[in-house]
Amino acid sequence: MLDDFFVRAIVAGAGIALTTGPLGCFIVWRRMAYFGDTMAHSALLGIALGLAFDLNLTLGVFVVATLVAGALILLQKQATLSTDALLGILSHSTLALGLVLVAFMTSVRIDLMGFLFGDILAVSKVDIAFVLVGGAFVLAAMTWLWRPLLAATVSGDLAEAEGLKPERARIVFMLLMALVIAIAMKIVGILLITSLLIIPAATARRFAGTPESMAVAASLLGALAAIGGLFGSLRFDTPSGPSIVVAALLIFLASFLPIRRPRPAVHPGTSR
Repeated sequence: MLDDFFVRAIVAGAGIALTTGPLGCFIVWRRMAYFGDTMAHSALLGIALGLAFDLNLTLGVFVVATLVAGALILLQKQATLSTDALLGILSHSTLALGLVLVAFMTSVRIDLMGFLFGDILAVSKVDIAFVLVGGAFVLAAMTWLWRPLLAATVSGDLAEAEGLKPERARIVFMLLMALVIAIAMKIVGILLITSLLIIPAATARRFAGTPESMAVAASLLGALAAIGGLFGSLRFDTPSGPSIVVAALLIFLASFLPIRRPRPAVHPGTSR
């Protein structure tokens, strides 16, 4: 019989994966992988500031990730640098600032590897409650945002003409990303959360027939990767967070096996 800590890890990992599925689809459709990295890297600065001001670390990560998203929106309006350049500046500067602040806090013992790569086996019942409640909120918000986000992904001008307020949907989407990263930080780590967002969605894209089915498939494949990675970690005594990402990678590679399946429909952001 599995130990309680392992059962908690499975529930937390599957809960995060189910939440990241729909978000990951829009990241893949909109080619926003670098944006996901930027938001994740900013988490370390949020941790450092949370420790420095004795704040809840999840709240610190959420606040900093939200500020980074807001800074990106403001800088994009200046139109002086490309989005890729802005993301590169924000990504590496927030990560470096976080590391420098951590180095100054000599009186505080910090498990830096745990923050970077996660420690899913140490999740508590309170962490699981955060995952389940936060995940339910994110999924409910994504259901509400689905139509305007999908329309804006196909054509921003068309979404604006239909009165769907794509800019508002984009801002809320960024806030949801910040919330998911804050929740997932302890589970898969700062450096691996983007993988859990992208790889299951990229796998689902290969065989899903509609955007909605791709979102569901991405969630289920992510949950499968989380469970498989944890059992692989238990079997081979490997780090749990990276093991989950490796499991997701193996599932992605398996999707290339020559199995007859229906031809996928065109998804947002693609062309035949």
